[in-house]
Amino acid sequence: MQRPIQVQFKSTESYVAPPDLSIAVNAAVALQRPLLVKGEPGTGKTELARQVAASLGMEMIEWNVKSTTKAQQGLYEYDAVSRLRDSQLGDARVNDVKNYIRRGKLWQAFEADRRVVLLIDEVDKADIEFPNDLLQELDKMEFHVYETGETIRAAHRPVVIITSNNEKELPDAFLRRCFFHYIRFPEPDVMRQIVAVHFPDIKERLLAEALTQFYEIRETPGLKKKPSTSEVLDWLKLLLAEDLDPEDLKREGSNLLPKLHGALLKNEQDVHLFERLAFMARRQGR
Repeated sequence: MQRPIQVQFKSTESYVAPPDLSIAVNAAVALQRPLLVKGEPGTGKTELARQVAASLGMEMIEWNVKSTTKAQQGLYEYDAVSRLRDSQLGDARVNDVKNYIRRGKLWQAFEADRRVVLLIDEVDKADIEFPNDLLQELDKMEFHVYETGETIRAAHRPVVIITSNNEKELPDAFLRRCFFHYIRFPEPDVMRQIVAVHFPDIKERLLAEALTQFYEIRETPGLKKKPSTSEVLDWLKLLLAEDLDPEDLKREGSNLLPKLHGALLKNEQDVHLFERLAFMARRQGR
């Protein structure tokens, strides 16, 4: 077994990592286990992998999982159709099957000349069997290529970070092999630190009013999609671009929709929710 990487990941100039998240990253690296990170969309799971790679001075290899993604694609794909076509055309390339093997992200990570960070992003988008199909490869850090008869082993064990948006439950056997961390939505004091990284010159009164409204919106009963960290940053960027004052953000009476609400509310149901709340407030005010 390779010696564990000695690292102390923590907040960087461009990323605020709460203490529990830093501990989770360092523990997963020390244990040489994949770090499974769950949390709401927009809480910085993917960006975490980029920051870990930068912190460790490593290249990051990113595997974006889709609903149609199969585990085999992360290892390699054999293009039998192209080989058949080339054989019909008399192409000499058909004599070497390796010409038709396309290396996947795991293969790229395994053959890298130094340690890399391998991000498997949004693993829960794929079929339920997808995580189980990667158990042995992630555990043993090797796999077999049947077409060539070779075994691909990791020259340097990659730091594996797997993200999930909790769209579906992951198999127990897969979970046992991971170090798990749930990124809680930032409390207001942590959110202030995050905002300070992106907008260091924002005025305190504007920030206070904006964050007050933001957390009120998130806590509104019946909201279908709560706005995320990335969305509040977009909203603040717009507020600064429009040079708005705290008074411009006031929501009262018939105007309960937040200013520039399109940055925060991303579906018509939530917009209608605030319109109904405004209607009810007007009726009660009569």
